[in-house]
Amino acid sequence: MKIYIPILTALFFLVVSGFAQNNIEFDKDNFPEEKHKEMKEVVKSLKDAEKLLEEEPPRYSEALEIFLKANEFNPENALVNYYIGLCYLYTIQKTKSIPFLEKSLQLNESAMPQTRYLLARAYHLNYEFDKAIDMYTKYRHQLTPFELTEQGAAIEKRMEECENGKKLVRNPIRVFVDNLGNILNTKYPEYNPIVNPDETILMFTSCRDNTTGGDIDPNYGEYYEDIYISRKDGEVWTKPENPGKPFNDDSHDAIVGLSPDGKNVLIYKGDKGGGDIFVCHIVDNEWEKPKDLPKEINSKSHESSASFSPDMKGLYFVSDKEGGYGRRDIYYAAINPDSKEGKFEFEDAVNVGSVINTPYDEEGVFMQADNKTLYFSSKGHNSMGGYDIFKSTLENGEWSEPVNIGYPVNTPDDDVFFSVNSTGKHGYYSTFEQEGFGKRDLYMITFLGPEKPMSHKSDYELLAFEAKPVNETNLKDEIEIKEFALVAFRGKIMDMVTRSPLGVIVEIYSNETHQMIASFESNERTGEYVVSLPSGKSYGIAVKGKEYLFHSENFTIPPATVFKEIEKDILLKKVKVGSKIVLKNIFFEFNKATLKPESIPELERLIKLLNDVPTMKIEISGHTDNVGSELYNQELSEKRAQAVVEYLMDKGVEQDRLTYKGYGFSQPVANNDTEEGRAMNRRTEFKVTSK
Repeated sequence: MKIYIPILTALFFLVVSGFAQNNIEFDKDNFPEEKHKEMKEVVKSLKDAEKLLEEEPPRYSEALEIFLKANEFNPENALVNYYIGLCYLYTIQKTKSIPFLEKSLQLNESAMPQTRYLLARAYHLNYEFDKAIDMYTKYRHQLTPFELTEQGAAIEKRMEECENGKKLVRNPIRVFVDNLGNILNTKYPEYNPIVNPDETILMFTSCRDNTTGGDIDPNYGEYYEDIYISRKDGEVWTKPENPGKPFNDDSHDAIVGLSPDGKNVLIYKGDKGGGDIFVCHIVDNEWEKPKDLPKEINSKSHESSASFSPDMKGLYFVSDKEGGYGRRDIYYAAINPDSKEGKFEFEDAVNVGSVINTPYDEEGVFMQADNKTLYFSSKGHNSMGGYDIFKSTLENGEWSEPVNIGYPVNTPDDDVFFSVNSTGKHGYYSTFEQEGFGKRDLYMITFLGPEKPMSHKSDYELLAFEAKPVNETNLKDEIEIKEFALVAFRGKIMDMVTRSPLGVIVEIYSNETHQMIASFESNERTGEYVVSLPSGKSYGIAVKGKEYLFHSENFTIPPATVFKEIEKDILLKKVKVGSKIVLKNIFFEFNKATLKPESIPELERLIKLLNDVPTMKIEISGHTDNVGSELYNQELSEKRAQAVVEYLMDKGVEQDRLTYKGYGFSQPVANNDTEEGRAMNRRTEFKVTSK
């Protein structure tokens, strides 16, 4: 669907039929004798400039400098103005092409047949959509029947993009778009920004003079790409570091994805002819050598971008392999659950389908932390020009119709490689702005949502099964983002005694489906964790680390139409004799000792702990409230403790490692005068009796 604009060699000093009277050619008769020598040098330089445009790829920037000097000598030449417009259009400052292309047409409207198309494209990029449509129409009318067959559909597509642009610009989305500043941005291009869930680490790609190897790619005239890492110090991003080898190497290295725990980075490595996706794993704060993903992902074709699903059960990626709906399509491959960190195994990849993929190109795939909202760039759908950023939601196995995320985030130019933080409150991308620092800068987008008064609602509760509700008042200012309805559940995980931060596994379960929906690790340096969850649902959280007793509880997030944050710190107990923990997700039938199916995930976590520490022995204890007789509660608590032990034995835990006891209501942990207190007293515990 690309209009092919050939670089036509032109002899500037020859008369071309049809030139307007005010077009001045490079002919001796048009200049005084004292200018002839200079004119000869200019004509020679113009031939050199044309040769630069004939190279593959064309060297537009270098040629532009020559054409601009020639224009100083003779500003009234149609071809020089045409070439200046052409070069500007294919460099960063695209809209600077407009006055030169307009003048070329004024001087001689038939000097170069592509002028109207180039001018239409320049108007298009400058948001002058009606002018662009008019000029696309005029260009289409000048085509021969054969040319119309070749180019007609692409021109119609451009005109549709202009109509889309008019609608989108009339209805801008409410956002702040902020340049991330000169600590991150330089005179070189920066792009592909990706943050970890709590926005403390930012990774991006840049072509800088400190690239690993220090070389310039002869195909593009830029330094080879490397990945850079910045960390947030308070509210400020630190100076980005190039981690060097083996993370980056002497060729192109571009960040395309990051696992939720920040320990697996997806890297694009390639050249002009093709490229693959690699994964780089961090162990003990050291990056391992990146590994090429297997054949289920990488092929002989070009794989350019990828994103882990937040639950680490699959990978979304882009490939131009045969069999898709367009040249570049989005695919999904499930991760084998037996995969080891940094050495992932995959099931066969499947195309995500025609709702997402179009006959045009898709690129820059990114799955949000809610595990259902997919962001991607596409030249199809209702793009306003080039790639636009879209989002689609996966519900009941079906993708929703992609939605253009809107202007001013999307522009008539290419907008690719967009990512969001865990809450959907902030987006990150790169673009060119005249007031920026370089060729492309990194920007942060703050989504403000529908136009309405800022909401500052009162406290709300984090509900836990058989535990006192936690009143959470530590909420940050809310920003209306009704379309997301997400809550950020965050905090720190620490040792209960020393309060030192822990890097441990955190699992989130849906209490509706009893399935794990997210698994990640807390930050081992800070203990921090964050996960974005849809409101109005009930969840279970399980935290487990080596040499620690696991922690688990249920919580319900009330329905919310505004973004909120819940902060909850979790303290873990060391595995030692006498350590005791409440099994908060053990459920029994009412007034019975029959385990409910919802108890299985909690019991399986206990079994794993016993398997991990094979010498450990425990006591399972049952506890009740004080409703009913002492004898009744004593017997019920003992039968429930016995039911847990029998389940563990059925699953292979040796009998001599297990004891059980019922304590009835003799060991309350709360006041039995309230239902809230009684709920906390009805519990199952285990205690380490031998390590």
